[in-house]
Amino acid sequence: MNLRRDVFQAIADPTRRAILLLVASQALTAGAIASNFDTARPTVSKHLQILTECELLEQKQSGREIYYYINAKNMKQVADFIEPFRKMWDERFNTLETIMKKYKSKK
Repeated sequence: MNLRRDVFQAIADPTRRAILLLVASQALTAGAIASNFDTARPTVSKHLQILTECELLEQKQSGREIYYYINAKNMKQVADFIEPFRKMWDERFNTLETIMKKYKSKK
């Protein structure tokens, strides 16, 4: 049975989010990624497979090594979804800050 995953299922797992943070700044091999976790390498490989299937990571072979790097284009889908919530919470915190300043000035 072939499960179709989307980017939101992929980023639901904290290990996969950590992998994305690792490769955000530089391409890494599976071994280099796995060395950052206290789990078995096959477990990390499964996470890499899921992130690759969802096209959040891309692979590039260099000699015998396969390097994983972030696919910024597909990460934009996540950012676009989160943006309205970020704006909403920014507005709420700004309103709270204004109320708190008025409250402090009355004391």
